[in-house]
Amino acid sequence: MSTILFELGCEELPPKSLKNLRDALQNSVTEQLVEANISFDGMKAFAAPRRLALQIHGIAEKQPDRTEQKRGPAIKAAFDTEGNPTRAATGFAKGLGIEPSELVTINTDKGDYVGYEQTMPGKAVTELLPQILQEALDHLPIAKRMRSGASRDEFVRPVQWAVLMQDDLLINATIQGHQTGIQTRGHRFHSPDYHIINHADDYEQLLDSLKVVADFDKRQMLIKNQVKALSDQVNAKAIVPQDLLDEVTALVDFPIALRASFEPRFLQVPQEALISTMQADQKYFCLTDKEGKLQPYFIFITNIESKDANQIVEGNEKVVRPRLADAEFFFLQDQKQPLSALTDSLKTRVFQDQLGTIWEKSERIAKLAAFIAALLQQQGQQIDIDETTRAAILSKADLASSLVGEYPDLQGIAGTYYARLNNEPEAVAASLEEQYLPKFSGDALPQTPTGICLALADRLDTLVGIFAINQAPTGSKDPFSLRRSAIGILRILIEKQLPINLVTLVEQAIENYGSTESSKIIQMGDTFTPVMAFLNSRYRAMYTEQGVSVDTIQAVQAIDTHMPLDFDQRIRAVQIFSELPQASMLADSNKRVANILAKSEVTVADSVDEGLLSEPAEQALYQAVQQAQMDVMPLLEQANYTQVLQTLAGLDEPLTQFFDRVMVNSDDAALKSNRLALLKQVRALFLTVADISELQL
Repeated sequence: MSTILFELGCEELPPKSLKNLRDALQNSVTEQLVEANISFDGMKAFAAPRRLALQIHGIAEKQPDRTEQKRGPAIKAAFDTEGNPTRAATGFAKGLGIEPSELVTINTDKGDYVGYEQTMPGKAVTELLPQILQEALDHLPIAKRMRSGASRDEFVRPVQWAVLMQDDLLINATIQGHQTGIQTRGHRFHSPDYHIINHADDYEQLLDSLKVVADFDKRQMLIKNQVKALSDQVNAKAIVPQDLLDEVTALVDFPIALRASFEPRFLQVPQEALISTMQADQKYFCLTDKEGKLQPYFIFITNIESKDANQIVEGNEKVVRPRLADAEFFFLQDQKQPLSALTDSLKTRVFQDQLGTIWEKSERIAKLAAFIAALLQQQGQQIDIDETTRAAILSKADLASSLVGEYPDLQGIAGTYYARLNNEPEAVAASLEEQYLPKFSGDALPQTPTGICLALADRLDTLVGIFAINQAPTGSKDPFSLRRSAIGILRILIEKQLPINLVTLVEQAIENYGSTESSKIIQMGDTFTPVMAFLNSRYRAMYTEQGVSVDTIQAVQAIDTHMPLDFDQRIRAVQIFSELPQASMLADSNKRVANILAKSEVTVADSVDEGLLSEPAEQALYQAVQQAQMDVMPLLEQANYTQVLQTLAGLDEPLTQFFDRVMVNSDDAALKSNRLALLKQVRALFLTVADISELQL
């Protein structure tokens, strides 16, 4: 058992994909070793700006020997009556390069055959590894490969050196066009020369001495700890997004965190703009107080152990100042006119060629948002319809601002700042940012009633319009993010407990297009059905992400309910029902009932003639159904679907007895018809909640 070390040295690797490259390399090599039946105790992957490396511990010297069996003709065909080999046997032996006398008998379930067993010696690991490693490198997730100089070998960056060792010995090979060696290079500035690796086990310790922390996770933890220590010194909390942390970790070999500052006057600018520019452009970690307010500090990670860190701090402060000044300039420039004045320019800005301008979209959003606000008022919520209309008219105004022009991620956020500066009502101001929530899966939802109205209206208007011009999402193409918008609509209606019918909203959104210039060039008539189908199809994606089984979703979808809140309540009820001991039997019985009714050649009556119930089992089922109908009626009015299904679970025993003792397809037509009617009532009871026959329990 030994240790293998592989290292590929390159020019600086792409920081945003370094972690993925490391994981893909490790996974590929692991899979290939397992497939080749090569045992090993463990593997550690390394990734730094200029290298990808693997350390394989406790690896076997070679593959185990294996016995290979070759099967030939049947015994009867291989030997004649006197026991001499036939031409079939001699031909088979000749093909293997052996004498017929070396053939053995192989016993199988299908009879006896002649055959030959030979031992195949396993190959040495040192012989197999170069090909395994090259195969892994060839299939790394690299979007675009490059060639360096005259070399025909392609990789994500030019390769400078390659190391392949078994313990303290070199494994001679050519990988990525480079002859392998036993020398690595340290930090580009602190230790740029080649250094001999005495043993594969010494790799990480050697690089540590050369100012390279090769372990990505260890390097990341160093950064996190240093950032926390520096932020604690000024009683602040660092904003450390995981994507930014991964990128910064991939940019440095030897991380050293330093704290710098900027002029407090910049804090008058929306902090989202300052944070955006410092994170995206400079890769800085911003600091906030306990309330989340930005502080005039930032932390950056340097790759050099400087004798005078103050110079590096001053240099970064000089670099960031112009960027913050730009944000300040745009913010002040926008304030020279009220937010409402920016809406004029929206009349010439196109939302979509066939759907008109952004201004026209704002008008449609205003109508739909006011419509939704009226629905919320009917449900007892405190919301001002005039304020909602005002918010919708201003909702896209900040798209014409200089700040959003420079920082697109600030759409809505900038509008909220400007609305407050213009003394707009707080409900109006807050909703301008909330209209874009949720932005991604699991994101926060709008909190204010006005924000909810805008968020729903904006998404519904886009959804209806894009479907009307036949540009619905296909495959992986979804340029208007309609799938995400649809899930956003469902989440808002469900999680905000809004009993609003999707049919009502979609019909109103379609009607709003009829009063605009856009209606002259698009066809809205055939839009309703595909939009509803698209929204209903999103339930599966949304609930499977929550761990809900597909059959549970299908059981509820079969009911075709158009109220998302009601859909969610049914889903939860079916989940609880599925855990009941009677659930499996009732699901099977519902399948049986559904099949029997589907095969009926006559229309099944709705009512049951009690006088025709001749068997005790069908009489018992009828009484149970009658009782269940009375019990579930008030529960259905309360939408207490969980209790409905728990009540219907009581039909378990009488339904089982019915199928065991009653012949549904009786020769007596009247009895048969009456029994079908009884089963129809059973089926109807369960369908008040979901189609239980869809469950796979």
